[in-house]
Amino acid sequence: MQPSLPTSRSSRRAFLAAGAAVGVAAATVRTPVTAHADDRTVPEPIKVPEAIGRGGAVASVDPYASDIGVRVLRAGGNAVDAAVATAAALGVTEPFSSGIGGGGFFVYRDARSGRVWTINGRENAPRTFTEDVFTDGDGNALAFGDVVTSGLSIGVPGTLATWATAARWFGTRRLGDLLEPAEELARRGFVVDAHFQEYIESNADRFAKFPASAALFLPGGAVPSIGDGFRNPDLADTYRLLRRRGTGEFYDGPIGRAVAEAAGRPPTAPGVDVYAGQLTMGDIRRYRAEVKPPTRSGLRDRTVYGMSLPSSGGIAVGEILNLIQAYQASTGISLAQLSEVDYLHRFSEASATAFADRNRWVGDVPGVPIRELLSTRFARERAGLFDPEHAQPRPIPFGFPRGGHHSGHRVGQPEPYEGPNTTHLNVVDRWGNAVAYTLTIEQIGGSGITVPGYGFLLNNELTDFDFVPLTAGVPDPNLPGPGKQPRSSMSPTIITRHGRPELVCGTPGGATIITSVAQIILGHLERGLPLVDAIKAPRLSSRNSSTEATDQGLADSATGAGLTALGHKLVDGPEIGNASGIDVGRRELTAAAETDRAHGGSARVVRPQRP
Repeated sequence: MQPSLPTSRSSRRAFLAAGAAVGVAAATVRTPVTAHADDRTVPEPIKVPEAIGRGGAVASVDPYASDIGVRVLRAGGNAVDAAVATAAALGVTEPFSSGIGGGGFFVYRDARSGRVWTINGRENAPRTFTEDVFTDGDGNALAFGDVVTSGLSIGVPGTLATWATAARWFGTRRLGDLLEPAEELARRGFVVDAHFQEYIESNADRFAKFPASAALFLPGGAVPSIGDGFRNPDLADTYRLLRRRGTGEFYDGPIGRAVAEAAGRPPTAPGVDVYAGQLTMGDIRRYRAEVKPPTRSGLRDRTVYGMSLPSSGGIAVGEILNLIQAYQASTGISLAQLSEVDYLHRFSEASATAFADRNRWVGDVPGVPIRELLSTRFARERAGLFDPEHAQPRPIPFGFPRGGHHSGHRVGQPEPYEGPNTTHLNVVDRWGNAVAYTLTIEQIGGSGITVPGYGFLLNNELTDFDFVPLTAGVPDPNLPGPGKQPRSSMSPTIITRHGRPELVCGTPGGATIITSVAQIILGHLERGLPLVDAIKAPRLSSRNSSTEATDQGLADSATGAGLTALGHKLVDGPEIGNASGIDVGRRELTAAAETDRAHGGSARVVRPQRP
């Protein structure tokens, strides 16, 4: 049973002191490697991809953030408190992927009741948006590169509202207390690593278009060096303002006005001209982060909870798992009995089929057939297309979850664009409360626009809408609209077994999130891989396009050759995702993160297991 947590002034002081001492408790630290990082800069913690122990666990992409989360758990906070504090820290150290200029999806399981809730913190389009907002006068799609780095791509940020809602509904600490460790980190600074440097390098040309972004990320006109100390005093002041005066400073105050101004009149460098946005202060005032029920699907004797609309993640992951089980029922062969080639063949066919159905039916529109898409009946029907010996031609036609067939519409659709970068964190506390939280500003660097004087990047989330219909004559649920939220693939997931939490996981990666999360779940729970190995394994992302993405040399391996022989067209490319998760055992917790992708992740536990 979770005890009542102290709220006295002295207890709060102890909590804040613990939170401020970030980066020094849960891992060995090393001093900065260059003189640029002076004595005030918080030392750089070591990234550890696996941690086993008790008392609570945090897994994220960043060691500073994971250490803050563990500090909160150690000080008596619950999983929600730790998740919010961790996310606020990621807004400092992972500003190209997250922060209060973006949005995300929060999945929470309450240990006492066993209930699972979600918070929809997705960005909203302005009320003036229409279906043709991203087209020219002739109905042609505007150039993506011109839209993404502009005010037109910016939706109403929902991250801060998510934190406030989570803390109020499910947490035990004030939001202001939870922001203080991140404020201190932003003010004192942290050590630039290769991951941070690469993100600035890849966005240097975009950041140079906006003086506030250039001043923050390109000091003196140069990309910071690995080992430099990096500070963001404007963001520290923003967090302090929010701590002291509340979220109204954002949604009905000066921060919100600065957001609307930056979107509507992008502050560009001389000679730079970008699209103006339509976001207004009225749009920002109307924003609410909704508490909603999760999606629910099954994997044998497990219950899989995910994010519902406007995410497609919970729906598509659930359909993939249903299809895998339907293939097993029809063949009589379980995943554990299959070779790696045959397993990935099944996985690819299930993923492509789920994406065919997702692209046709899922979006922020009325009447999405969620129950039918997640039904075992529909999975059995769609599994009738499966051939153990041959890959289906791509793209696979979408199905009809509510029955009926319309032959004129039985066509495959092209894959829509979705930005590849977000961040994800997981927390489990000593009482068994669990959080899976994926947050984003869309692609790396978001819109490229830093809000002058406030130190955070704004999202480019509205480019997740389809600019034009995917297929002529077929309704598209993901076109822009007034106040509408663009479809997402973010898939924060919590899995229980016999009423107990078993796995918490998620990843960044745009549309590859769905396939990565499903592959990690199956690799760990059905193929028997330790969680860290399921995360480390080469990935295959089949999203119903003519080619299937792989990483870590999978396409050129013996397994890749076997898949090619079955008709799969594999293309090995960049790293897919940056996943993390927590395995919840009866006696211990195993936090796991990437070993190599994105230079590795950061797993922490409150009380590490002794060697």
